[in-house]
Amino acid sequence: MPAEIVPDSQHRGLVASLPESLRNYAQLARFDRPIGWWLLFWPCAWGVLLAGGGSEWALLGWLLLGAVAMRGAGCVYNDIVDADLDRQVARTAARPVASGAVSKRAAWVWLLALCLIGLAVLLQLHWPAQAVALASILPVAAYPFMKRITWWPQAWLGLVFSWGALVGWVELRGANSDLRLDVLAALYAGTICWVIGYDTIYALQDREDDALVGIRSSALRLGGRVRGGVALFYAAGLALWALSFWLLRPDWLALLALLPMACHLVWQVATLAGSDADNALARFRANRFSGLLMALACWVAGNA
Repeated sequence: MPAEIVPDSQHRGLVASLPESLRNYAQLARFDRPIGWWLLFWPCAWGVLLAGGGSEWALLGWLLLGAVAMRGAGCVYNDIVDADLDRQVARTAARPVASGAVSKRAAWVWLLALCLIGLAVLLQLHWPAQAVALASILPVAAYPFMKRITWWPQAWLGLVFSWGALVGWVELRGANSDLRLDVLAALYAGTICWVIGYDTIYALQDREDDALVGIRSSALRLGGRVRGGVALFYAAGLALWALSFWLLRPDWLALLALLPMACHLVWQVATLAGSDADNALARFRANRFSGLLMALACWVAGNA
């Protein structure tokens, strides 16, 4: 395995088979780490499924493509902004922009190309959903700076990575007089709590380096109370999702559909070892499966 392939890559063989120039751009967009686009996609799917779009396969496919492209674009932008900080953190020092393997100018061109793919996806949506999606640009652009000014950049990431729930819901209900903003607000707020929880777990990997270079995170803020903090955010997320389901459909069956998701989040918290970076990374990645469990719950609540 080439040394420049980062240890947490999930597709080392595929990345290693690429020519070095292409490999750098693939890594810059994190194509070797698909967990990011799954975490961006799942809230989109939740919004669609809870709104009754259980058979909207084409829409879900477009949203998945958009998640891959825009997660990649977000990573490129983040690496451009954070290049100086990334050089000071062991886990991120080998990133293409930070290491000099890709120039900032070339990174901007790659960012534009990914955004053009996102634009193609945007054009598949109805105008209300397009407006909602475009409204995310400013929060996304501000995110890389949050770790410099607040101990809770994970909360800002929650606003951004949960945005797809708004897009998916509005795409199906935007032209409907029964928009049910109360249901959507509870779904969105619960998803924000979920993101704060899993990204706090992710931040455990960098606590020592972050403290040395002055990067702030919820993992540092919580200190020895990380497990309790993650449990609190996960519990709040489950409560808000249950409220969303109940507002849409006051039926105990809909609430029972959340039980597998609840059990999975309990498992994450119970087995979390805050001092073990590999453990934290595995628990973070497990949220790809929890996203699927939540999608099934939304299907039950929104389509049964």
